Amino acid sequence: MIDLNADLGEGFGRWRLTDDEALLSVVTSANVACGFHAGDAPTMRRVCDLAARHGVGIGAQVSYRDLAGFGRRAMDVPPDELAAEVAYQIGALEVFARAAGARVSYVKPHGALYNRTVHDEEQAAAVVEGIALTGTRLPVLGLPGSRLHAAARKAGLPVVAEAFADRAYTARGTLVPRSEPGAVITDPSAVVERSVGIARFGALTAHCGTHVSVRARSLCLHGDTPGAAGLARLVRTGLEAAGLRVEAFG
Repeated sequence: MIDLNADLGEGFGRWRLTDDEALLSVVTSANVACGFHAGDAPTMRRVCDLAARHGVGIGAQVSYRDLAGFGRRAMDVPPDELAAEVAYQIGALEVFARAAGARVSYVKPHGALYNRTVHDEEQAAAVVEGIALTGTRLPVLGLPGSRLHAAARKAGLPVVAEAFADRAYTARGTLVPRSEPGAVITDPSAVVERSVGIARFGALTAHCGTHVSVRARSLCLHGDTPGAAGLARLVRTGLEAAGLRVEAFG
């Protein structure tokens, strides 16, 4: 089994970035922007309604407060402030998920916060504290071996390992920074091949050419990549053709 997740609801007002309806007909988990890097109340409500209609799991994609930088700029946020902001984002999305007859079923950091919590113990602990403030024990979707997963386990929260089908990896199993050439993989055949390799064999080829072990229960495709919905369909078809069952982890 493998879950297929994508970042959704990454618009604001009249501006839309992701083809939410098309992606929700393919993926099994939706990482919904909660208003800090993208998204607003009407967008969150619409995406939750669509996700519930398609039977797709709803995840809170929490981030630094950075609409101008799409949550991809490095920021230094005090831990108590970050914990409160994480709880705020989860709570906002939960309102719309419940209104749609569903619920928030996991949490995943976005962008700079995701990358920071791979190595930063303090920021990772703040994200976990934010989840605790909501009074839930939501699973944490993230990079295997990250400080975030270590903090979640310490707090007794379930963790779900994910891998990125459309991002280049370093030999250490971390993501190549977007500022470097080739960080985002756009060739559809390469993305499908990597997806199957990760799901079936737990391995991929790093940016430098070495083989890296990558164990994942969920595969992520970025919704803001041009042609993301069509690419997601190709990936799902490739996974199913390889004998894998694509379903949500929740």
